[in-house]
Amino acid sequence: MNIPSPALVTQRAAQRLPRLPLLLLCAAYLLPGLFGRDPWKSADITAFGYMAAIGEGRSPWLAPLVGMLPPESMLLPHWLGAAFIALLSPALEPALAARLPYALLLALTLALTWYSAFHLARTQAAQPVALAFGGEAHVVDYARAIADGALLALMATLGLLQLGHETTPELAQLFAMALLMWSLAAAAHRTVVPRAAVVVSLVLLSACDAPNIALAAGIVGTVVCARSVDAPVRRFAAWAAAGTLLSLAMTLVLQHARWHWRFEFDAEQLLQLSRLLSWFLWPVWLLVPWTLWHWRRHLLKRHIALPLGLALVGLGACIALGGSDRALLLALPALAVLAAFALPTLQRGTSAAMDWFSVFFFSAGALVIWVVYAAMQTGTPARTAANIARLAPGFTAEFSPVRLIAAVAGTLAWLALVRWRTARHPQALWKSLVLPAGGVALAWLLVMTLWLPALDYARSYRPWVQRIARHVGPDPACIAAPGLQRAAAAGLEYFGGWRVDARPETANCPVLLLPEREPTRAVPSMPGWRFVARERRPTDRDESVLIYRRAAASR
Repeated sequence: MNIPSPALVTQRAAQRLPRLPLLLLCAAYLLPGLFGRDPWKSADITAFGYMAAIGEGRSPWLAPLVGMLPPESMLLPHWLGAAFIALLSPALEPALAARLPYALLLALTLALTWYSAFHLARTQAAQPVALAFGGEAHVVDYARAIADGALLALMATLGLLQLGHETTPELAQLFAMALLMWSLAAAAHRTVVPRAAVVVSLVLLSACDAPNIALAAGIVGTVVCARSVDAPVRRFAAWAAAGTLLSLAMTLVLQHARWHWRFEFDAEQLLQLSRLLSWFLWPVWLLVPWTLWHWRRHLLKRHIALPLGLALVGLGACIALGGSDRALLLALPALAVLAAFALPTLQRGTSAAMDWFSVFFFSAGALVIWVVYAAMQTGTPARTAANIARLAPGFTAEFSPVRLIAAVAGTLAWLALVRWRTARHPQALWKSLVLPAGGVALAWLLVMTLWLPALDYARSYRPWVQRIARHVGPDPACIAAPGLQRAAAAGLEYFGGWRVDARPETANCPVLLLPEREPTRAVPSMPGWRFVARERRPTDRDESVLIYRRAAASR
Protein backbone atom coordinates (compact mmCIF):
# COMPACT_ATOMS: atom_id res chain seq x y z
CA MET A 1 0.00 0.00 0.00
CA ASN A 2 1.33 3.43 -0.99
CA ILE A 3 1.35 5.78 1.97
CA PRO A 4 1.09 9.46 0.98
CA SER A 5 4.23 11.48 1.58
CA PRO A 6 4.02 14.47 3.94
CA ALA A 7 6.64 16.33 1.90
CA LEU A 8 5.50 18.97 -0.54
CA VAL A 9 8.58 20.29 -2.34
CA THR A 10 8.85 22.32 -5.51
CA GLN A 11 11.80 22.22 -7.86
CA ARG A 12 12.78 25.70 -6.73
CA ALA A 13 12.96 24.56 -3.11
CA ALA A 14 15.19 21.64 -4.07
CA GLN A 15 18.12 23.79 -5.14
CA ARG A 16 21.42 22.64 -3.72
CA LEU A 17 23.71 24.67 -1.51
CA PRO A 18 26.47 26.32 -3.62
CA ARG A 19 29.58 24.15 -3.29
CA LEU A 20 32.20 26.84 -2.69
CA PRO A 21 30.41 28.36 0.36
CA LEU A 22 29.74 24.84 1.63
CA LEU A 23 33.41 23.87 1.34
CA LEU A 24 34.50 27.09 3.05
CA LEU A 25 32.05 26.38 5.88
CA CYS A 26 33.45 22.87 6.27
CA ALA A 27 37.00 24.24 6.29
CA ALA A 28 36.06 26.79 8.98
CA TYR A 29 34.70 23.88 11.00
CA LEU A 30 37.53 21.39 10.47
CA LEU A 31 40.75 23.42 10.44
CA PRO A 32 40.56 25.58 13.62
CA GLY A 33 42.11 23.73 16.53
CA LEU A 34 44.19 21.53 14.25
CA PHE A 35 47.32 23.69 14.46
CA GLY A 36 49.18 25.51 17.20
CA ARG A 37 47.95 23.81 20.35
CA ASP A 38 48.91 21.07 22.78
CA PRO A 39 46.82 17.99 23.55
CA TRP A 40 44.32 18.95 26.24
CA LYS A 41 43.24 17.18 29.38
CA SER A 42 41.99 14.61 30.02
CA ALA A 43 41.02 12.06 27.35
CA ASP A 44 42.87 13.95 24.61
CA ILE A 45 46.28 13.94 26.28
CA THR A 46 45.77 10.37 27.58
CA ALA A 47 45.16 8.92 24.12
CA PHE A 48 47.92 11.06 22.63
CA GLY A 49 50.35 9.89 25.33
CA TYR A 50 50.09 6.30 24.10
CA MET A 51 50.36 7.42 20.47
CA ALA A 52 53.50 9.43 21.20
CA ALA A 53 55.03 6.62 23.23
CA ILE A 54 54.57 4.21 20.31
CA GLY A 55 55.42 6.62 17.51
CA GLU A 56 58.59 7.92 19.20
CA GLY A 57 59.80 4.41 19.97
CA ARG A 58 59.50 4.71 23.75
CA SER A 59 56.99 1.87 24.00
CA PRO A 60 56.26 -1.28 21.93
CA TRP A 61 53.35 -1.33 19.50
CA LEU A 62 51.67 -4.36 21.04
CA ALA A 63 52.02 -3.31 24.67
CA PRO A 64 52.24 0.49 24.98
CA LEU A 65 52.65 2.03 28.40
CA VAL A 66 52.16 5.51 29.81
CA GLY A 67 53.40 5.87 33.34
CA MET A 68 54.04 2.10 33.21
CA LEU A 69 50.25 1.65 32.86
CA PRO A 70 48.57 -0.09 29.89
CA PRO A 71 45.80 1.68 27.94
CA GLU A 72 42.19 1.29 29.02
CA SER A 73 40.98 0.86 25.43
CA MET A 74 41.97 -1.24 22.46
CA LEU A 75 45.08 -0.42 20.47
CA LEU A 76 43.79 0.26 16.95
CA PRO A 77 42.93 3.97 17.49
CA HIS A 78 46.32 4.50 19.15
CA TRP A 79 48.11 2.80 16.27
CA LEU A 80 46.50 5.26 13.86
CA GLY A 81 47.99 8.32 15.55
CA ALA A 82 51.28 6.55 16.26
CA ALA A 83 51.71 5.63 12.60
CA PHE A 84 51.37 9.26 11.54
CA ILE A 85 53.82 10.35 14.26
CA ALA A 86 56.37 7.79 13.06
CA LEU A 87 55.87 8.73 9.40
CA LEU A 88 55.84 12.53 9.73
CA SER A 89 58.44 13.09 12.43
CA PRO A 90 60.50 15.19 12.65
CA ALA A 91 58.90 17.25 9.88
CA LEU A 92 55.80 17.81 12.03
CA GLU A 93 55.53 17.94 15.79
CA PRO A 94 53.95 14.79 17.25
CA ALA A 95 50.77 16.54 18.44
CA LEU A 96 49.97 17.82 14.95
CA ALA A 97 50.96 14.56 13.27
CA ALA A 98 48.65 12.56 15.54
CA ARG A 99 45.81 15.04 15.00
CA LEU A 100 45.87 14.81 11.19
CA PRO A 101 44.31 11.33 10.78
CA TYR A 102 41.57 12.21 13.27
CA ALA A 103 40.78 15.39 11.37
CA LEU A 104 40.49 13.20 8.29
CA LEU A 105 38.11 10.88 10.16
CA LEU A 106 35.93 13.86 11.06
CA ALA A 107 35.91 15.03 7.44
CA LEU A 108 34.96 11.54 6.28
CA THR A 109 32.17 11.44 8.87
CA LEU A 110 30.72 14.64 7.43
CA ALA A 111 30.95 13.26 3.90
CA LEU A 112 29.41 9.91 4.84
CA THR A 113 26.52 11.65 6.56
CA TRP A 114 25.86 13.66 3.39
CA TYR A 115 25.90 10.57 1.18
CA SER A 116 23.75 8.58 3.63
CA ALA A 117 21.04 11.23 3.51
CA PHE A 118 21.42 11.45 -0.28
CA HIS A 119 20.83 7.72 -0.81
CA LEU A 120 17.95 7.54 1.66
CA ALA A 121 16.23 10.57 0.12
CA ARG A 122 16.30 8.83 -3.27
CA THR A 123 14.15 5.93 -2.05
CA GLN A 124 10.59 5.76 -3.31
CA ALA A 125 8.98 6.24 0.10
CA ALA A 126 10.99 9.42 0.80
CA GLN A 127 9.91 11.24 -2.35
CA PRO A 128 7.69 14.34 -2.08
CA VAL A 129 4.11 14.19 -3.27
CA ALA A 130 3.51 14.91 -6.94
CA LEU A 131 1.93 18.33 -7.58
CA ALA A 132 -1.30 18.59 -9.53
CA PHE A 133 0.15 20.82 -12.24
CA GLY A 134 3.72 19.54 -12.12
CA GLY A 135 6.78 21.38 -10.88
CA GLU A 136 7.62 19.00 -8.04
CA ALA A 137 11.27 18.45 -7.19
CA HIS A 138 13.30 16.01 -9.25
CA VAL A 139 14.59 12.98 -7.40
CA VAL A 140 18.30 13.81 -7.48
CA ASP A 141 17.81 17.53 -6.75
CA TYR A 142 15.54 16.71 -3.82
CA ALA A 143 18.08 14.19 -2.48
CA ARG A 144 20.91 16.73 -2.73
CA ALA A 145 18.91 19.34 -0.83
CA ILE A 146 18.11 16.84 1.94
CA ALA A 147 21.76 15.79 2.08
CA ASP A 148 22.88 19.41 2.38
CA GLY A 149 20.47 19.81 5.28
CA ALA A 150 21.84 16.69 7.00
CA LEU A 151 25.41 17.97 6.69
CA LEU A 152 24.44 21.37 8.11
CA ALA A 153 22.52 19.70 10.93
CA LEU A 154 25.55 17.60 11.90
CA MET A 155 27.88 20.61 11.94
CA ALA A 156 25.31 22.60 13.93
CA THR A 157 25.23 20.10 16.82
CA LEU A 158 27.12 21.47 19.79
CA GLY A 159 28.17 18.04 21.02
CA LEU A 160 30.39 17.39 18.02
CA LEU A 161 32.54 20.49 18.51
CA GLN A 162 35.13 19.53 21.10
CA LEU A 163 34.80 15.74 21.00
CA GLY A 164 35.03 15.79 17.22
CA HIS A 165 38.34 17.66 17.30
CA GLU A 166 40.13 15.36 19.76
CA THR A 167 42.46 12.42 19.17
CA THR A 168 40.40 9.87 21.08
CA PRO A 169 39.02 6.41 20.19
CA GLU A 170 35.47 7.83 20.19
CA LEU A 171 36.17 9.68 16.95
CA ALA A 172 37.13 6.41 15.27
CA GLN A 173 33.88 4.93 16.62
CA LEU A 174 31.96 7.89 15.19
CA PHE A 175 33.51 7.30 11.77
CA ALA A 176 32.60 3.62 11.98
CA MET A 177 28.96 4.46 12.78
CA ALA A 178 28.80 6.90 9.86
CA LEU A 179 30.35 4.27 7.56
CA LEU A 180 27.81 1.71 8.75
CA MET A 181 24.91 4.07 8.08
CA TRP A 182 26.23 4.85 4.60
CA SER A 183 26.68 1.18 3.70
CA LEU A 184 23.10 0.40 4.73
CA ALA A 185 21.76 3.48 2.95
CA ALA A 186 23.61 2.70 -0.29
CA ALA A 187 22.63 -0.97 -0.32
CA ALA A 188 20.08 -0.48 -3.10
CA HIS A 189 22.31 1.65 -5.33
CA ARG A 190 25.70 -0.07 -5.11
CA THR A 191 26.88 -3.62 -4.55
CA VAL A 192 30.52 -4.36 -3.80
CA VAL A 193 31.62 -1.31 -1.82
CA PRO A 194 28.66 -1.21 0.65
CA ARG A 195 29.02 -4.94 1.30
CA ALA A 196 32.65 -4.48 2.25
CA ALA A 197 31.86 -1.31 4.19
CA VAL A 198 29.17 -2.89 6.37
CA VAL A 199 31.55 -5.65 7.45
CA VAL A 200 34.49 -3.29 7.97
CA SER A 201 32.41 -0.78 9.94
CA LEU A 202 31.07 -3.35 12.40
CA VAL A 203 34.49 -4.93 12.90
CA LEU A 204 35.99 -1.46 13.31
CA LEU A 205 33.48 -0.64 16.05
CA SER A 206 34.54 -3.73 17.98
CA ALA A 207 38.20 -3.03 17.35
CA CYS A 208 37.74 0.52 18.67
CA ASP A 209 36.37 -0.67 22.01
CA ALA A 210 32.63 -0.54 21.26
CA PRO A 211 31.63 -4.21 20.87
CA ASN A 212 28.17 -3.76 22.38
CA ILE A 213 27.48 -0.86 20.03
CA ALA A 214 28.59 -3.02 17.10
CA LEU A 215 26.25 -5.82 18.12
CA ALA A 216 23.23 -3.56 18.61
CA ALA A 217 23.86 -1.54 15.42
CA GLY A 218 24.43 -4.71 13.41
CA ILE A 219 21.13 -6.17 14.58
CA VAL A 220 19.34 -2.92 13.68
CA GLY A 221 20.86 -2.89 10.21
CA THR A 222 20.04 -6.54 9.61
CA VAL A 223 16.40 -6.14 10.64
CA VAL A 224 15.89 -2.95 8.61
CA CYS A 225 17.34 -4.56 5.48
CA ALA A 226 15.40 -7.79 5.95
CA ARG A 227 12.09 -5.89 6.16
CA SER A 228 12.73 -3.77 3.08
CA VAL A 229 10.48 -4.02 0.02
CA ASP A 230 13.51 -3.76 -2.29
CA ALA A 231 15.01 -7.11 -3.23
CA PRO A 232 18.63 -5.83 -3.35
CA VAL A 233 18.27 -4.43 0.15
CA ARG A 234 16.81 -7.69 1.47
CA ARG A 235 19.79 -9.57 0.03
CA PHE A 236 22.06 -7.07 1.77
CA ALA A 237 20.74 -8.25 5.16
CA ALA A 238 23.00 -11.31 4.92
CA TRP A 239 26.06 -9.08 4.71
CA ALA A 240 24.94 -7.02 7.69
CA ALA A 241 24.40 -10.22 9.67
CA ALA A 242 27.80 -11.54 8.62
CA GLY A 243 29.49 -8.33 9.76
CA THR A 244 27.66 -8.55 13.09
CA LEU A 245 28.75 -12.14 13.67
CA LEU A 246 32.33 -11.37 12.64
CA SER A 247 32.55 -8.43 15.06
CA LEU A 248 31.07 -10.57 17.82
CA ALA A 249 33.54 -13.37 17.13
CA MET A 250 36.47 -10.96 17.21
CA THR A 251 35.27 -9.58 20.54
CA LEU A 252 34.97 -13.07 22.02
CA VAL A 253 38.42 -14.06 20.75
CA LEU A 254 40.03 -10.95 22.19
CA GLN A 255 37.89 -11.21 25.33
CA HIS A 256 37.71 -7.46 25.35
CA ALA A 257 34.42 -5.82 26.33
CA ARG A 258 35.05 -2.79 28.48
CA TRP A 259 31.65 -1.13 28.12
CA HIS A 260 29.94 -1.64 31.47
CA TRP A 261 26.21 -1.06 31.32
CA ARG A 262 24.38 0.64 34.16
CA PHE A 263 20.66 1.32 33.91
CA GLU A 264 20.00 2.61 37.43
CA PHE A 265 19.08 6.26 37.42
CA ASP A 266 17.98 8.52 40.24
CA ALA A 267 16.28 11.90 39.91
CA GLU A 268 19.56 13.84 39.90
CA GLN A 269 21.07 11.66 37.17
CA LEU A 270 17.94 12.01 35.06
CA LEU A 271 18.20 15.78 35.42
CA GLN A 272 21.84 15.68 34.36
CA LEU A 273 20.93 13.49 31.38
CA SER A 274 18.21 15.89 30.28
CA ARG A 275 20.66 18.78 30.50
CA LEU A 276 23.19 16.83 28.45
CA LEU A 277 20.65 16.04 25.76
CA SER A 278 19.38 19.63 25.63
CA TRP A 279 22.74 21.21 24.74
CA PHE A 280 24.61 18.27 23.21
CA LEU A 281 21.94 17.59 20.58
CA TRP A 282 21.11 21.20 19.76
CA PRO A 283 19.48 21.92 17.30
CA VAL A 284 18.63 18.42 16.03
CA TRP A 285 16.49 17.62 19.06
CA LEU A 286 14.08 20.30 17.82
CA LEU A 287 13.80 18.76 14.36
CA VAL A 288 13.86 15.02 15.08
CA PRO A 289 10.46 14.97 16.89
CA TRP A 290 9.08 17.03 14.00
CA THR A 291 10.32 14.37 11.57
CA LEU A 292 8.88 11.50 13.59
CA TRP A 293 5.50 13.17 13.83
CA HIS A 294 5.06 14.16 10.19
CA TRP A 295 6.60 10.92 8.89
CA ARG A 296 4.87 8.78 11.53
CA ARG A 297 3.18 6.63 8.88
CA HIS A 298 6.60 5.93 7.37
CA LEU A 299 8.42 4.80 10.53
CA LEU A 300 9.01 1.33 9.07
CA LYS A 301 10.30 2.73 5.77
CA ARG A 302 14.06 2.55 5.36
CA HIS A 303 14.68 6.32 5.11
CA ILE A 304 13.22 6.73 8.62
CA ALA A 305 13.74 3.32 10.22
CA LEU A 306 17.49 3.13 9.51
CA PRO A 307 18.61 6.47 11.03
CA LEU A 308 16.04 6.09 13.83
CA GLY A 309 17.35 2.65 14.78
CA LEU A 310 21.00 3.74 14.75
CA ALA A 311 20.14 6.88 16.73
CA LEU A 312 18.37 4.77 19.36
CA VAL A 313 21.50 2.61 19.65
CA GLY A 314 23.58 5.68 20.50
CA LEU A 315 20.95 7.08 22.88
CA GLY A 316 20.59 3.70 24.58
CA ALA A 317 24.34 3.42 25.02
CA CYS A 318 24.42 6.90 26.56
CA ILE A 319 21.75 5.93 29.09
CA ALA A 320 23.26 2.52 29.78
CA LEU A 321 26.66 4.08 30.47
CA GLY A 322 25.25 6.50 33.02
CA GLY A 323 24.84 9.53 30.76
CA SER A 324 28.07 9.29 28.77
CA ASP A 325 28.48 12.13 26.29
CA ARG A 326 31.05 10.08 24.34
CA ALA A 327 28.48 7.34 23.75
CA LEU A 328 25.90 9.94 22.76
CA LEU A 329 28.37 11.18 20.14
CA LEU A 330 27.73 8.02 18.10
CA ALA A 331 24.07 8.97 17.59
CA LEU A 332 24.82 12.31 15.92
CA PRO A 333 25.13 11.24 12.23
CA ALA A 334 21.83 9.34 12.36
CA LEU A 335 20.09 12.17 14.21
CA ALA A 336 21.36 14.65 11.62
CA VAL A 337 19.80 12.57 8.83
CA LEU A 338 16.52 12.38 10.74
CA ALA A 339 16.59 16.13 11.28
CA ALA A 340 17.07 16.71 7.54
CA PHE A 341 13.80 14.94 6.74
CA ALA A 342 11.97 17.51 8.88
CA LEU A 343 12.91 20.27 6.44
CA PRO A 344 10.29 19.48 3.72
CA THR A 345 7.53 19.76 6.34
CA LEU A 346 8.92 22.59 8.45
CA GLN A 347 6.58 25.53 8.93
CA ARG A 348 7.70 29.07 8.19
CA GLY A 349 7.23 30.22 11.80
CA THR A 350 9.45 27.47 13.20
CA SER A 351 12.10 28.20 10.61
CA ALA A 352 12.03 31.92 11.42
CA ALA A 353 12.32 31.21 15.15
CA MET A 354 15.42 29.07 14.59
CA ASP A 355 16.94 31.78 12.40
CA TRP A 356 16.43 34.62 14.84
CA PHE A 357 17.59 32.59 17.82
CA SER A 358 20.76 31.68 15.91
CA VAL A 359 21.35 35.31 14.92
CA PHE A 360 21.05 36.67 18.45
CA PHE A 361 22.75 33.78 20.24
CA PHE A 362 25.83 33.45 18.03
CA SER A 363 26.17 37.19 17.43
CA ALA A 364 26.13 37.78 21.19
CA GLY A 365 28.63 34.95 21.66
CA ALA A 366 30.94 36.42 19.02
CA LEU A 367 30.73 39.81 20.70
CA VAL A 368 31.71 38.29 24.05
CA ILE A 369 34.66 36.50 22.46
CA TRP A 370 35.90 39.74 20.88
CA VAL A 371 35.50 41.69 24.14
CA VAL A 372 37.48 39.10 26.08
CA TYR A 373 40.15 39.11 23.37
CA ALA A 374 40.41 42.91 23.60
CA ALA A 375 40.79 42.62 27.37
CA MET A 376 43.59 40.08 26.98
CA GLN A 377 45.46 42.26 24.50
CA THR A 378 44.85 45.78 25.88
CA GLY A 379 43.64 45.36 29.46
CA THR A 380 40.31 47.02 28.59
CA PRO A 381 37.66 46.45 29.92
CA ALA A 382 39.55 46.38 33.19
CA ARG A 383 37.11 44.11 35.01
CA THR A 384 37.27 41.51 32.24
CA ALA A 385 41.07 41.64 32.26
CA ALA A 386 41.06 41.18 36.04
CA ASN A 387 38.82 38.12 35.74
CA ILE A 388 41.18 36.61 33.17
CA ALA A 389 44.16 37.22 35.44
CA ARG A 390 42.29 35.59 38.32
CA LEU A 391 41.20 32.54 36.31
CA ALA A 392 44.56 32.04 34.56
CA PRO A 393 47.32 33.31 36.88
CA GLY A 394 50.64 33.63 35.12
CA PHE A 395 49.16 33.76 31.63
CA THR A 396 50.71 36.28 29.25
CA ALA A 397 48.74 37.14 26.14
CA GLU A 398 50.45 36.86 22.78
CA PHE A 399 49.51 38.58 19.55
CA SER A 400 49.24 36.65 16.28
CA PRO A 401 48.32 38.56 13.11
CA VAL A 402 47.42 35.31 11.33
CA ARG A 403 44.88 34.33 13.96
CA LEU A 404 43.50 37.87 14.04
CA ILE A 405 43.03 37.95 10.26
CA ALA A 406 41.27 34.58 10.33
CA ALA A 407 38.95 35.79 13.11
CA VAL A 408 38.12 39.00 11.26
CA ALA A 409 37.42 37.07 8.04
CA GLY A 410 35.14 34.66 9.91
CA THR A 411 33.25 37.51 11.57
CA LEU A 412 32.72 39.32 8.26
CA ALA A 413 31.53 36.08 6.65
CA TRP A 414 29.01 35.66 9.49
CA LEU A 415 27.69 39.19 9.01
CA ALA A 416 27.32 38.56 5.28
CA LEU A 417 25.49 35.29 5.97
CA VAL A 418 23.11 36.98 8.40
CA ARG A 419 22.41 39.75 5.92
CA TRP A 420 21.73 37.23 3.14
CA ARG A 421 19.36 35.18 5.30
CA THR A 422 17.43 38.10 6.79
CA ALA A 423 17.27 40.30 3.67
CA ARG A 424 16.01 37.57 1.36
CA HIS A 425 13.42 34.82 1.54
CA PRO A 426 15.12 31.77 0.03
CA GLN A 427 12.96 28.73 -0.58
CA ALA A 428 15.73 26.12 -0.38
CA LEU A 429 15.07 23.26 2.03
CA TRP A 430 18.37 23.74 3.84
CA LYS A 431 17.80 27.46 4.60
CA SER A 432 16.74 26.84 8.22
CA LEU A 433 20.05 25.19 9.12
CA VAL A 434 22.45 27.62 7.47
CA LEU A 435 22.56 30.05 10.39
CA PRO A 436 22.86 27.37 13.14
CA ALA A 437 25.72 25.65 11.29
CA GLY A 438 27.37 28.95 10.38
CA GLY A 439 27.07 30.18 13.96
CA VAL A 440 28.72 27.06 15.37
CA ALA A 441 31.53 27.32 12.82
CA LEU A 442 31.98 31.02 13.70
CA ALA A 443 32.12 30.34 17.43
CA TRP A 444 34.63 27.52 16.96
CA LEU A 445 36.77 29.63 14.64
CA LEU A 446 36.85 32.61 17.03
CA VAL A 447 37.57 30.49 20.08
CA MET A 448 40.34 28.56 18.31
CA THR A 449 41.98 31.77 17.07
CA LEU A 450 41.38 34.60 19.53
CA TRP A 451 41.23 32.49 22.69
CA LEU A 452 43.62 29.73 21.68
CA PRO A 453 46.67 30.86 23.73
CA ALA A 454 44.55 31.26 26.87
CA LEU A 455 42.76 27.94 26.36
CA ASP A 456 46.04 26.18 25.66
CA TYR A 457 47.46 27.61 28.87
CA ALA A 458 44.39 26.53 30.82
CA ARG A 459 43.88 23.04 29.39
CA SER A 460 47.43 21.92 28.60
CA TYR A 461 49.74 20.21 31.06
CA ARG A 462 52.74 22.14 29.74
CA PRO A 463 52.65 25.01 32.33
CA TRP A 464 52.22 22.48 35.14
CA VAL A 465 55.14 20.37 33.92
CA GLN A 466 57.31 23.49 33.61
CA ARG A 467 56.62 24.30 37.27
CA ILE A 468 57.52 20.78 38.34
CA ALA A 469 60.72 20.88 36.27
CA ARG A 470 62.10 23.65 38.49
CA HIS A 471 62.21 21.18 41.39
CA VAL A 472 62.80 17.88 39.59
CA GLY A 473 65.71 18.87 37.39
CA PRO A 474 66.39 18.05 33.74
CA ASP A 475 67.30 14.35 33.86
CA PRO A 476 66.22 12.24 36.83
CA ALA A 477 66.52 8.49 36.38
CA CYS A 478 62.75 8.18 36.77
CA ILE A 479 59.82 9.73 38.63
CA ALA A 480 57.62 7.64 40.89
CA ALA A 481 54.02 8.86 40.82
CA PRO A 482 51.80 6.20 42.42
CA GLY A 483 48.12 6.95 41.92
CA LEU A 484 48.69 9.70 39.36
CA GLN A 485 46.08 9.85 36.61
CA ARG A 486 47.04 8.65 33.15
CA ALA A 487 46.47 12.13 31.71
CA ALA A 488 48.94 13.70 34.13
CA ALA A 489 51.45 10.89 33.57
CA ALA A 490 51.18 11.40 29.81
CA GLY A 491 51.79 15.12 30.28
CA LEU A 492 54.88 14.49 32.41
CA GLU A 493 56.33 12.06 29.88
CA TYR A 494 55.61 14.16 26.79
CA PHE A 495 56.31 17.68 28.01
CA GLY A 496 58.99 16.80 30.57
CA GLY A 497 60.69 13.95 28.76
CA TRP A 498 60.87 11.91 31.99
CA ARG A 499 60.24 8.26 32.60
CA VAL A 500 57.24 8.09 34.90
CA ASP A 501 56.08 5.13 36.99
CA ALA A 502 52.46 5.66 38.08
CA ARG A 503 51.82 2.12 39.32
CA PRO A 504 50.36 1.84 42.83
CA GLU A 505 53.56 0.44 44.31
CA THR A 506 56.38 2.95 44.84
CA ALA A 507 59.18 2.51 42.32
CA ASN A 508 62.88 2.89 43.06
CA CYS A 509 63.16 6.44 41.73
CA PRO A 510 64.97 9.50 43.11
CA VAL A 511 61.86 11.69 42.77
CA LEU A 512 58.38 11.03 44.11
CA LEU A 513 55.17 12.83 43.10
CA LEU A 514 52.12 12.27 45.25
CA PRO A 515 48.75 13.53 44.00
CA GLU A 516 47.11 15.68 46.65
CA ARG A 517 43.45 14.71 46.64
CA GLU A 518 42.38 17.18 49.33
CA PRO A 519 44.82 20.09 49.52
CA THR A 520 45.73 20.99 53.11
CA ARG A 521 48.42 23.09 54.69
CA ALA A 522 49.95 20.10 56.47
CA VAL A 523 52.39 18.11 54.34
CA PRO A 524 52.48 14.36 55.09
CA SER A 525 55.93 13.08 56.02
CA MET A 526 57.31 10.17 54.03
CA PRO A 527 60.00 7.98 55.61
CA GLY A 528 63.16 8.17 53.53
CA TRP A 529 61.88 11.16 51.53
CA ARG A 530 62.37 14.89 51.87
CA PHE A 531 59.54 17.22 50.92
CA VAL A 532 60.54 19.71 48.22
CA ALA A 533 57.49 21.64 47.03
CA ARG A 534 53.81 21.59 46.23
CA GLU A 535 52.78 22.47 42.68
CA ARG A 536 49.28 23.04 41.34
CA ARG A 537 48.09 23.46 37.81
CA PRO A 538 47.79 27.24 37.30
CA THR A 539 44.12 27.06 36.34
CA ASP A 540 43.02 24.19 38.58
CA ARG A 541 43.39 24.57 42.31
CA ASP A 542 42.07 21.06 42.96
CA GLU A 543 44.82 19.32 40.96
CA SER A 544 48.16 19.49 42.77
CA VAL A 545 51.06 17.21 43.59
CA LEU A 546 53.56 16.99 46.42
CA ILE A 547 57.17 16.68 45.25
CA TYR A 548 59.65 14.62 47.30
CA ARG A 549 63.27 13.59 46.86
CA ARG A 550 64.98 10.62 48.40
CA ALA A 551 66.82 11.64 51.51
CA ALA A 552 70.06 10.04 50.34
CA ALA A 553 69.86 11.87 47.03
CA SER A 554 69.01 15.24 48.57
CA ARG A 555 71.53 17.97 48.88
